[in-house]
Amino acid sequence: MTDSLFLRADVEALCPGKGFDRMLMNKRDHNPKHKRAWLAAAVVSLGCQAIVANAASLQVSVVDQSGAPVPNAVVYVTPASGKVPAPKPATAIIDQVKRQFVPLVSVVQTGTAITFPNKDNFEHDVYSFSPPKKFELHLYHGVPANPVVFDKPGLVVMGCNIHDTMVAYLLVVDTPWFAKTDAAGHASIDNLPADNYRVTAWHYRLADANALPVQSMSAGADAKAAFKLKLSAPTE
Repeated sequence: MTDSLFLRADVEALCPGKGFDRMLMNKRDHNPKHKRAWLAAAVVSLGCQAIVANAASLQVSVVDQSGAPVPNAVVYVTPASGKVPAPKPATAIIDQVKRQFVPLVSVVQTGTAITFPNKDNFEHDVYSFSPPKKFELHLYHGVPANPVVFDKPGLVVMGCNIHDTMVAYLLVVDTPWFAKTDAAGHASIDNLPADNYRVTAWHYRLADANALPVQSMSAGADAKAAFKLKLSAPTE
């Protein structure tokens, strides 16, 4: 949202009937009420600019034990205090295409509702026995009537009761700050408020799934983190 829209919203709220554009053009408007509206709007706008200015980006690189870039690694950031913003309603999609889940790896915040469209011309039966979310979508085509809400953090491994080779990994995290690495092993997490954080990396082939690597950092203009993960050999 631009500064002008912030000003417009505040002026219209504080001065009903006194349009933003008219006030912008009328430099001789000496009405005290209108001046107070402009002052309040300016404070709001400057506050929003300060928030944006203080927000930082974190650049993360992930490689394996041989130094090769690791795609599909999840990195997420939590404040050192442990306090995270309340989750907002969110949705996501995990497709089924040519007997595969797409994407293979997903990451969402707790409370996200996920839809599982079946784009194949035959039925799938999606399920999970993982403790954070046990569920089953019985044989179906197309889009299930209701999404599945993932309301607990943790790893959810999903499969298909009809096609045993189908598998997908969903990491549910409490924080809104997360990303997944690209083919080059890079990820970016944006809009981090100034604070001290813990950065955690995860991959579905971690040799020790119970020992997630964690780094400490302070959010700044050029914050960076690098992880070297010990991965198990890929399964056929």
